[in-house]
Amino acid sequence: MIAIGAAMPVALLLWVGITYLSPPLAGMDTIGGRMLFALKCFCLAVLFCLVTGVEAVAHERLFSAAFDPLSGFETRRLRVNQRYLQNTLEQTLVFAAALFGLAAYCPDGSAMRAVLATTVVWILARFAFWIGYHQSTAMRGLGAPGMALSLIILLYVAGRIGYEVSGLVGAAVPILGFVAIEAYLFRATRPLPSANH
Repeated sequence: MIAIGAAMPVALLLWVGITYLSPPLAGMDTIGGRMLFALKCFCLAVLFCLVTGVEAVAHERLFSAAFDPLSGFETRRLRVNQRYLQNTLEQTLVFAAALFGLAAYCPDGSAMRAVLATTVVWILARFAFWIGYHQSTAMRGLGAPGMALSLIILLYVAGRIGYEVSGLVGAAVPILGFVAIEAYLFRATRPLPSANH
């Protein structure tokens, strides 16, 4: 929780700074221009976060007894890198949906700075997660802002979609539906009290 608490304000300041202080992006008046820019941002995120994870695991295997994945040989570094890679693969899909959804609802080059800010913060959060994970499992919480940012943007996009369908009620339905599922998951996955207590 300390790592998450420390990382969140830094990520928020960085996102706000890029969104409001960087110059507006040119050529963003069409949906095609915005989608192309989002694709470029997504490519950078995949290169720096997903591909580097693949490379880290590949290099570890190439120069160790882990070359044979079936041998069972694993160092802590390899296990962390594999878990980073798996988590990044999962988070990349969520990030992609959020990024393209956000770009779809940005009307111009000024608003599209949010897409750039989201990409930068997400990439840096992935690095923080990875580096923190190598220090301790608790320190991986430094990467939480990236996951939170993708989730917040997805909820915004879902609300906008709902609003287009049925106004304020339509906007509230997907957001409240997701919150209800989250509440259920928190309740359902709580550890059961021990029979000895």
